[in-house]
Amino acid sequence: MPTRTRDDLRNVAIVAHVDHGKTTLVDAMLWQSGAFRGGQAHQGAPERVLDSLDLEREKGITILAKNTAVHWTGPGAPPGGVTLNIVDTPGHADFGGEVERGLSMVDGVVLLVDASEGPLPQTRFVLRKTLAAHLPVVLVINKVDRTDARIADVVDDTYALFMDLIDGTGYDPDTVLGFPIVYASARAGRSSLTRPPDGGLPDGGDLGPLMRTIIETVPPPSYDDDAPLQAHVTNLDASPFLGRLALCRVRSGTIRRGQQVAWARRDGSLERVKVSELLMTEGLERVSTEQAGPGDIIAVAGIPEITIGETLTDPDDPRPLPLITVDEPAISITIGTNTSPMAGRAGSTKVTARLISDRLQRELVGNVSIRLLPTDRPDAWEVQGRGELALAILVETMRREGFELTVGKPQVVTRMVDGTLHEPVEQLTVDCPEEHLGPVTQLLASRRARMTQMINHGTGWVRMEYLVPARGLIGFRTEFLTATRGTGVAHHVFEGYQPWAGELRTRATGSLVADRAGTASSYAMFSLQERGSLFVEPGTEVYEGMIVGESARGEDLDVNITKERKLTNMRSSTAEELERLVPPRRLSLEQCLEFCRDDECVEVTPVAARLRKTVLPAIDREKLRARARTRTPWEPSSRLAP
Repeated sequence: MPTRTRDDLRNVAIVAHVDHGKTTLVDAMLWQSGAFRGGQAHQGAPERVLDSLDLEREKGITILAKNTAVHWTGPGAPPGGVTLNIVDTPGHADFGGEVERGLSMVDGVVLLVDASEGPLPQTRFVLRKTLAAHLPVVLVINKVDRTDARIADVVDDTYALFMDLIDGTGYDPDTVLGFPIVYASARAGRSSLTRPPDGGLPDGGDLGPLMRTIIETVPPPSYDDDAPLQAHVTNLDASPFLGRLALCRVRSGTIRRGQQVAWARRDGSLERVKVSELLMTEGLERVSTEQAGPGDIIAVAGIPEITIGETLTDPDDPRPLPLITVDEPAISITIGTNTSPMAGRAGSTKVTARLISDRLQRELVGNVSIRLLPTDRPDAWEVQGRGELALAILVETMRREGFELTVGKPQVVTRMVDGTLHEPVEQLTVDCPEEHLGPVTQLLASRRARMTQMINHGTGWVRMEYLVPARGLIGFRTEFLTATRGTGVAHHVFEGYQPWAGELRTRATGSLVADRAGTASSYAMFSLQERGSLFVEPGTEVYEGMIVGESARGEDLDVNITKERKLTNMRSSTAEELERLVPPRRLSLEQCLEFCRDDECVEVTPVAARLRKTVLPAIDREKLRARARTRTPWEPSSRLAP
């Protein structure tokens, strides 16, 4: 049993819904603890310093969990100060594997809730994981200075969320609900234990009240002096000089640079390895250290094949820790080689099945929330993940690395339960103006959504909560923004598996498909824009089977978008008319994946993402349609989860 504690150390994770201010709060902690010094302080460090990936900065979200360390000597700190190891976690449920890994490294959690939006689906998701790990919680009501803040209502909603999550679990309500509440404005760098008026700043001049509350609430790491070394690998990183780095939380014992340790592998075997380098985090940098003790979060170099969930332990008394487990994947896509007529024209060299397979295998090493399954084709693989966004991020990352891919339509991962087909169901929360309530309700009804709650805050906005099949949300966001004129906000999180809801059609319109190869002409596009909206501009090279637009009707339409004006020596009264074209719709990679139907896919290259039919020749597509009309009634065709 643990007999001692390290009062100079606290390990805490910051969890919240998307865009509730986690990374901004970490910025303020770094500034006020003096992590930015010298030239950094004078030149100004960038905002959201922990969002270091290009995709994170472009999308404004956290994708990978990252840790930093601040040394606090202000209010509440013991003599000599205390080191806070802070883990910044993603707020999107698609990256839930990062949240679960982050929670395995810490002893407490700071839960951020927006003072206006209140608890949202990802708040429920991260709080459920926190309670399952039996971690103490510090509730921070952030953005209290928003003009539409409703602090008292949000606190009540958060208490209700806690009660809902602990109902039937056997947890003691008095213990769980005894968490402290801090009111903060992360952007202003201020916090307080007393509730400010709605829209007002906290009366504290800095984050001292928050830091003191964390130190008093989160327990220090505890350990037994006689216990052998146990260091749990929770994440991986890489260095151009040291190779693969294993990020570990030391549970017990001491680890030293140059020490021989036992590597407890995933298959149960033990192997002696040497710790060639030992690093610890100070502020935003990793610095070399001679040794680390219980509670420390470290980076270990010298073990090139180590993976997440494995353990470094004492070779004389090996005691492996349990492997890290994450939730099952709910969405899958098929990734294969680029088979279009324009493959290889972007100048990329990463077009072969071997290179794509190696890249997907490398992704499995550092991403514990995805699975890779073979298909009936040697040049295509099924990739399963938490949601569309996580899989789209993987494809976008590979595109930026120079790969050319063919990506299929997202499908749900079904499973058989007691002989009945079950599918994943999501909990959806929708905020929209009252005048758009009817169109939103109609849109969700067509996707077999079931309303569970509707709240009108009296501000002109309505919040609705639904249970909806995950496949009903594929392609939902674009239609939802259209129905609400761009004002609606929707968030969803995985709820569980329920019996198959039956057939549903997520896209009521068809596709405009090029019937020949060539170059798109303005003359042909001028006539076609009456048939629907176009995705390409004049001069774009197209090929047979490429989708060039969305049809206004429900069926696909093969069109000749390369038709040129016939030149003659006869004058015409309409010959000099200006061809006025509507600007084309530019689809992002995520929008392309949402647009796809079952017989469509996305061609992804380093310079473009093109929609196309899976079968390119129009004659072959017509044969398949004729064969489908004589087939047995529709049945779900998704691959069953193992």
